[in-house]
Amino acid sequence: MTFITFEGGEGAGKTTLIEKIAFRLSGQNRSVLRTREPGGTRVGEEIRKILLERREGEPLSPYAELSLFLASRAQHLSEIIKPALEKGAIVLCDRFNDSSIAYQGMARGLGMDEVEKVCRFMSGGIEPALTLYLDIDPEMGLARAKRDRGGQDRMESEAIAFHKKIREAYLRIHKKHPKRFHLLDAAMSPERVFEEAMKIIDASHV
Repeated sequence: MTFITFEGGEGAGKTTLIEKIAFRLSGQNRSVLRTREPGGTRVGEEIRKILLERREGEPLSPYAELSLFLASRAQHLSEIIKPALEKGAIVLCDRFNDSSIAYQGMARGLGMDEVEKVCRFMSGGIEPALTLYLDIDPEMGLARAKRDRGGQDRMESEAIAFHKKIREAYLRIHKKHPKRFHLLDAAMSPERVFEEAMKIIDASHV
């Protein structure tokens, strides 16, 4: 069983990369499951709507935001990720604990170490074998996201300082966990990012 997670700021290109990797691995007659956070389950998708919908005058507190992400993850792990791993599938997950550490721990000011401890407890010992982080300048990423989606969700509409903190957090995680957390330059073409990602995956003997 192999659990691979994908991280990055807004507009980094995670979805495109995951699609390409899933297609490549499936073509090798391997069982592959693609999923995402928040979401992945019926409950998780409802929570996703709450987290990403822009509500003027109804801000979520940082603790409420973290709690909702953790609730979605707990259901996701129980209903989707753990059963798939037990069946021997390769699970490709768009965001996991590192997102909470970066977004709520660093950008929302709850503390990276504190959020990491809570995430590990909630995950019940399930950790990714490999994480691919798509690094991109926040301004470039936000411009991409706005262009591709035609608008901005609640997270994307945060001030640029918020997104710079997220990038800083991810770079700290990369330094802390260099064997698991691999950095890819998301400013490269999607094809080049895919090639570099597959080199990392192949070298890890997934």
